[in-house]
Amino acid sequence: MAVEDEARALLVDALAVYRDSPRAVAWLRGHLERLGEPVRVAVAGAPRSGKSTVVGALVGDEFAPPAVTTWYRDGSRARAFAGQYEAPVARRGGKAFVDAPDAERVVVEWPSRALRDLVLIDTAPGTPVEQVCGEADAVLYLTRHVHADDVRFLRAAHDHPVARATPVGTVLVLARADEIGGGRIDALSSAKQIARRYRREAAVRPLCQNVVAVAGLLAVAARTLRPEEFAALAALASLARTELEDHLLSADRFVGEDFPVRLDPEVRRGLVERFGIFGVRLTTTLIRQGFDTQVKLTGQLVQRSGLGELRDSIGVYFTERRGVLKARSALLGLDVVLRAEPRPAAAGLVAAVERVVASAHDFRELRLLAALQGGRTRLPGELDAEASRLVGGLGTDLLVRLGVDEDVDPDEYAADELRQVVLEVLARWRDQAANPALDHAQRRAAAVVVRSCEGMLADLGRTG
Repeated sequence: MAVEDEARALLVDALAVYRDSPRAVAWLRGHLERLGEPVRVAVAGAPRSGKSTVVGALVGDEFAPPAVTTWYRDGSRARAFAGQYEAPVARRGGKAFVDAPDAERVVVEWPSRALRDLVLIDTAPGTPVEQVCGEADAVLYLTRHVHADDVRFLRAAHDHPVARATPVGTVLVLARADEIGGGRIDALSSAKQIARRYRREAAVRPLCQNVVAVAGLLAVAARTLRPEEFAALAALASLARTELEDHLLSADRFVGEDFPVRLDPEVRRGLVERFGIFGVRLTTTLIRQGFDTQVKLTGQLVQRSGLGELRDSIGVYFTERRGVLKARSALLGLDVVLRAEPRPAAAGLVAAVERVVASAHDFRELRLLAALQGGRTRLPGELDAEASRLVGGLGTDLLVRLGVDEDVDPDEYAADELRQVVLEVLARWRDQAANPALDHAQRRAAAVVVRSCEGMLADLGRTG
């Protein structure tokens, strides 16, 4: 039985045990309904870390920073709800905002391909970590640089027995990457190097699945680039670099007098607000390099902003693992009831939760991934990286687990060829699981890899 189905069965059993407790019944029913929803991803971080900007970049529109926690779901048309009542959605300065000043929470329905597989939660400033992690299945945590407060938040997200046993669901985002180094033209390259360094740091590595750098302002401007903005940027790019560079040293100089091309100061001010001075520098450079249509420029800006890598991380670590993330949230929710209202009839449920957390292979994979990423378990030579890949560290797709070239068409592989590849990998890891040269922890890690390979073989049998 899949771990998601096991979690659903436990919630149903708990409803029978707690049928005389209205509060528990409402809580458990909510978690049952939640199992059928897309993955909930909270966007959290300190004030001014760029949460709303990143949400806008992912959804493909500009949103004014909300005063309260705001949920974004897929919908056939743009509308919002504050409680049971529909709230007006308007535009202010080109940004969508919801006029619901007295609401405690707002739910926005927005037609967006990005929201078909996930729900984004733009958390209000000061939202407690336990509330963030209780409402979401996964977290994008935004910061400019990793400080002690950020590490404390990430640690607190794992401060629960079920969470510690199923370490998954956090991607660290170095937001506002374009501001690194004073907004130099190589700021994004520098930010990506910093992200790679954080991935290796002992204090950060066990607390998140990945670290990515994103220039949120550039990303959302790219997703929503307007024809008149492109025309203005093209006019700037028509100037020689030497004519323009002094005016790009600061925002004040860019909107000042004696500008070398006829471009209204309000238009220039709008470009700075939308792209930042770094973005104006980059876009004019790219247009000169041949990305001289709106389509070409948009593609380059999305790629360079880090938005593509962020989307990939959300896919690999969140949406591809929807079942296990949903099961984890259900077990966390059930544990809340079991601790708040202990009773003799629930003893079997307590034991069942412990059994599922300890024995479900999906959770064993996650624990091994966390141990490998955190350096608590090390395998010799290339086995370390191979084990991480085979248990889904780079994605849960069969070909990704096997390390097949991503450019290869999966249809080119016959089922018997794939089966042979899996059998060879399985035999090699069975040898490692019994290898006396490895210590107990290493052989136990190899056994988890063996079980993953057996699962791949079974999947091939079902689809072959």
